[in-house]
Amino acid sequence: MKYEQLARNILRLVGGKENVISVVHCITRLRFQLKDETKADTEALKNLDGVVTVIKSGGQYQVVIGNHVPDVYKAVISIGGFQSSQSVQDEKKQNMFNRFIDVVSGIFTPTLGVLAATGMIKGFVALFVSLGWLNSSSGTYHILYAIGDSLFYFFPIFLGYTASQKFGGTPFIGMAVGAALVYPALANLTSGKALYTLFSGTVFESPVYITFLGIPVILMTYSSSVIPIILAAYFGAKVENGLKKIIPDVVKTFLVPFSTLLVVVPLTFLVIGPIATWAGKLLGQGTVAIYHLSPLVAGLLLAGFWQVFVIFGLHWGLVSIAINNLSVLGEDSILALAFAPSFAQIGAVLAVMVTTKQQKLKTLSIPAFISGVFGVTEPAIYGVTLPLKKPFIISCIAAAVGGALIGIFGAKIYMIGGLGIFGIPSFIDPKHGITFSLWGTIIAITVAFLLGFILTLLFGRNKATDHAPSRQATDQATDHNTPSGEMIASPLTGEIKALSTIEDAAFSSGAIGQGVAIEPTEGRLVSPVSGTVTALFPTKHAIGITSDEGTEILIHIGMNTVQLEGKWFTAHVTEGTRVEKGDLLIEFNIKEIQAAGFETVTPVVITNSAEYTDWRITDKKHIQAGEPILALHKTNQQHIQIGEPSR
Repeated sequence: MKYEQLARNILRLVGGKENVISVVHCITRLRFQLKDETKADTEALKNLDGVVTVIKSGGQYQVVIGNHVPDVYKAVISIGGFQSSQSVQDEKKQNMFNRFIDVVSGIFTPTLGVLAATGMIKGFVALFVSLGWLNSSSGTYHILYAIGDSLFYFFPIFLGYTASQKFGGTPFIGMAVGAALVYPALANLTSGKALYTLFSGTVFESPVYITFLGIPVILMTYSSSVIPIILAAYFGAKVENGLKKIIPDVVKTFLVPFSTLLVVVPLTFLVIGPIATWAGKLLGQGTVAIYHLSPLVAGLLLAGFWQVFVIFGLHWGLVSIAINNLSVLGEDSILALAFAPSFAQIGAVLAVMVTTKQQKLKTLSIPAFISGVFGVTEPAIYGVTLPLKKPFIISCIAAAVGGALIGIFGAKIYMIGGLGIFGIPSFIDPKHGITFSLWGTIIAITVAFLLGFILTLLFGRNKATDHAPSRQATDQATDHNTPSGEMIASPLTGEIKALSTIEDAAFSSGAIGQGVAIEPTEGRLVSPVSGTVTALFPTKHAIGITSDEGTEILIHIGMNTVQLEGKWFTAHVTEGTRVEKGDLLIEFNIKEIQAAGFETVTPVVITNSAEYTDWRITDKKHIQAGEPILALHKTNQQHIQIGEPSR
């Protein structure tokens, strides 16, 4: 299994599988619900190879992985012995808001990939019909439309599975309840003369066509519905678990689902379904009312803060409302207003990419831009704009303008479609085809993109990105007595290599910071500066030091050596230890590490490198521990010449 070791490390650092209540994944991150978040080693996880960052929000412990998160998730599920998307232990107490976010993300995230895929097909079918490329009476149209509409039409069945898992019930019982709700024969019973009408003269007026044991049944249209099956699955899980306690083990296999279905399905048709449907319609009308108060302000605020919501996982509450709106209203304005932010983000990334003189940042920006075009913006946010701060703020401003324009044009989506450019067909009205609101959306996202690009060019440039690192050791210092720069000594004896030559993309791309790599010939790591040990990994393979001048240095001995779990590493300091330049920090056995199949090339990275505008790296090929290897200076600081210590 390709990601087995990464999965093992993640589970270990979140406090072990016994600390996991549940785990699901979205497009780029693992979403853990932990019993005790204090048991998780957040800093170690953030620095783990294969992990982008860690976010704690909405009652979830979110480990950002990237586009290959589905593969990592499968490995985590397999190694942890969990059932996919299912609660592992009794849930911990959370406030109502965190509980809501956790529930909706756990229910909807497993369906998102297929939901987006089928929505894209449905959107393109609508586009082709509008353009006259496809006849709506042709067999091709009907088959393609069936593919695109299948999941959303039978959504209660799919949500019956995921909701039952989330609530601790049997998934197939949840699916059976969902299937009963969309059973075709029941839908046909609403034709003809009604037996009588309930709640006449009110907004809840309902004709009754059938009864169950003499009790009137209010038949609703449950295809594509969301709230009824979620409530039914919650109630079903409670009933099922209660029955398990009283039904003998010898007949549990069939008698528990038998009894559960006989209780839950009729109750859903009689009570849960009608009430949930009315609640869903009220929720939909409520969001429409808020939207119509001022579409401009709604778009400005929602789009402007959308990326912040995404970072903390808070957007799930709005996504669930949007899906409900599509099911009860056939359209939604929430996700329509939130369509602009990804285009504002890639505009800012493109500006960074074309202006930066740092090759590593430019290299990192290219895949981030491409992912953002297709709606996956986490690489752009975490890898480029958020670390640089100004571009991220500018992208939020540009997104707000784009969202305001979408509100002004009155654009709505009519299906859950793809992300990024693949989401454009979602704005095609199935009844009226291509309307001005679609063109208005295209104008809005173009404005958001251009604003993100132009404003970042004008105001978002970071001096740390405007200068390429200088590798010329022959530049003369103008004043060796200035304290404005800092000389970093080599922590190892060995051969110097460019950081970009090592295999680990997190280091070679410059995502973690600028620096240099050393292939050690001696297994002694000494302090490159005078300062404080701010991080020492339990496995002793990596250490963080902050110098007295404020330079933050990360030294990572070898590649993937975290897998050795501390074997052949001996630490001589602890976190918080005050060290002087040249003090022994760690000893390690080079031969044993290499014999175990691990590289010992060691990155020496300045993690706050954005604060420095110029770099000077020694031109030596082989260096002794304690010899000058890096010289740094900030804005308006004088250069330090490598080879002479700063005073």
